[in-house]
Amino acid sequence: MKKLPRLSTAQIWNMSVGFMGIQFGFALQNANVSRILQNFGANVEHLSWFWLAAPITGMLVQPIVGHYSDRTWTRMGRRRPFFLAGAIFAAIALIFMPNSGMLAAFIPPMFVGAGMLMVMDASFNVSMEPFRALVADKLPNEQRTKGFSVQTTLIGIGAVAGSAITYVLAEWLGVAKTAPEGSVSPNVIYSFYVGAVILICSIIWTVVTTKEYSPKELKDMGVSDTSHEDLIEKESGFTQIFKDFANMPKTMKQLGVVQFFSWLALFGMWVFTTPAIAQHIYNLPAHDTYSETYNNAANWVGILFGIYNGVAAIFAFALPAIAKKIGRKSTHAIALTIGAIGMISIYFVSNPTMLIFPMIAIGIAWAGILSMPYAILSSSLPAAKYGIYMGLFNFFITMPQIVNGLFGGPIIKRVFDSEAIFALIIAGCSLLIAAISLKFVDDDGE
Repeated sequence: MKKLPRLSTAQIWNMSVGFMGIQFGFALQNANVSRILQNFGANVEHLSWFWLAAPITGMLVQPIVGHYSDRTWTRMGRRRPFFLAGAIFAAIALIFMPNSGMLAAFIPPMFVGAGMLMVMDASFNVSMEPFRALVADKLPNEQRTKGFSVQTTLIGIGAVAGSAITYVLAEWLGVAKTAPEGSVSPNVIYSFYVGAVILICSIIWTVVTTKEYSPKELKDMGVSDTSHEDLIEKESGFTQIFKDFANMPKTMKQLGVVQFFSWLALFGMWVFTTPAIAQHIYNLPAHDTYSETYNNAANWVGILFGIYNGVAAIFAFALPAIAKKIGRKSTHAIALTIGAIGMISIYFVSNPTMLIFPMIAIGIAWAGILSMPYAILSSSLPAAKYGIYMGLFNFFITMPQIVNGLFGGPIIKRVFDSEAIFALIIAGCSLLIAAISLKFVDDDGE
């Protein structure tokens, strides 16, 4: 019986180029949504509530996309139709989000912005999880750590560019970085336009250069014990999604704890870093969201996010070798611990330039979060259900974000008097818990 053939390095890179474009858009979202919402009048303690749109949408969309991408076969393939559809809608949302003020006469722009955040995140999710499943579809087990590491590298490249572009447009190309109250600065608006173009072009690259194995080919290779036609007849709809969730592999449940605390930390970082840096490092009051100093702080946060993503892209190259030497669990635990130290250390920094060092540490953790859990998980999944289980695994990413979104803002307001820096300390402690939780994970691939 045949097995999945090994792919060349070029083939592995081509199949993940689209992920670079998705992450470009995702980085724009992470670095600028809080800023945009504050421009439209949102208070610091309410930011996490608006951000809830993203994880709630992801929780609903990804299992459904995973379920149906396992059962889809067209002339474009199984996963590629989802890449392309998601990219088109994400690009539309990227164009409209910073322009939400145009509808201010009918709806408060912060609510329009939150709606665009929901559409954008749903579209990213439609594209994202099929990319994870594609690695498992195309690569034999011994190449999957490399496959997910390549994805992490391309994610990092896209994220560096997406995070830094507002700074580059303002400081290098002279695009205006301030705007009247209630409006978004031109450098942010133009960066979202660029993101839409890059997203579409990169997805098209993957669609054109990557061929998917047909259900018959997969069955002939011995990676599925069920024909595609039988799968459609016997397993369909929401009933099967709930059944698969109830029967998830043991390793997936154990990794769920690690993911919960990892993404609880990440959500807090994405939501609160801009106000935290503006208040704690630039000494601005919480209500200052329009001054040139505030915009300088927000642009610098984009650079800092680019740094941690760049470090992740570089460190991802080392992950397969490190994991081979000390194991995937230990590799990920060390990465998370380093990230926790970096996150907590931000409290003790007073110079904006010195924030580069905590971001290097966070980048190491980010590299692990983007690759190691998926490499561990893929070894424990049935081949015919890669898509659905990769989608269901997203539950352990979205749920902690919803928890943080509901309670993070009120905690920061009532317990810490709206000092957003304490959200980052909480995030660091959460990463430490995630690292400890890896001790209790079974890795079938080691």
